[in-house]
Amino acid sequence: MTKKIISSEDRDLFRQSLAGIRLLMTDKVLLKQTEPPKPVPKPKPRTDEDFLPLIDAALEPVGAEEALSYGKPGVAKNVLSKLRQGYFGLDAELDLHGLTSTQAQRQLWHFVATSRQKNYRCLRIVHGKGYRSAGNQPVLKNHVNSWLRQHWDVLAFCSACPKDGGTGAVWVLLRIH
Repeated sequence: MTKKIISSEDRDLFRQSLAGIRLLMTDKVLLKQTEPPKPVPKPKPRTDEDFLPLIDAALEPVGAEEALSYGKPGVAKNVLSKLRQGYFGLDAELDLHGLTSTQAQRQLWHFVATSRQKNYRCLRIVHGKGYRSAGNQPVLKNHVNSWLRQHWDVLAFCSACPKDGGTGAVWVLLRIH
């Protein structure tokens, strides 16, 4: 490789263009804000009473072997598919077997609130299939279907795969705050 020879005119022009430039001692740049950001008020904490169920009769009752599936408006279809496949990974589990509807609702609200505080994303709620319920109608399954649709932090839910409880349990995807 041959060395290029620079004429004295080019050298002088280069030095003139660099005149007034100073050497930087660091490559860090400090950004100064003109004014501090405005404070954002904290949202008021929700209580169990904020989530009292609406009319459960608004939904068509589901049978013991029917699969549940729900996504809030705006949630992509592939999110439900990923949820069914266990893509999000299980963070916590709640078993509602043997509880009355009132007890189950309180447990469910407390469980979701605690999970949100711990920044959990994916939950499994075992509600059972209702084989021992009157008329073999799954009471808790229908209530859970209704309650989860009304909860602000629930983005989507679907029946679990057979190894994780099948139609007797749901995977729940919570909103990220």
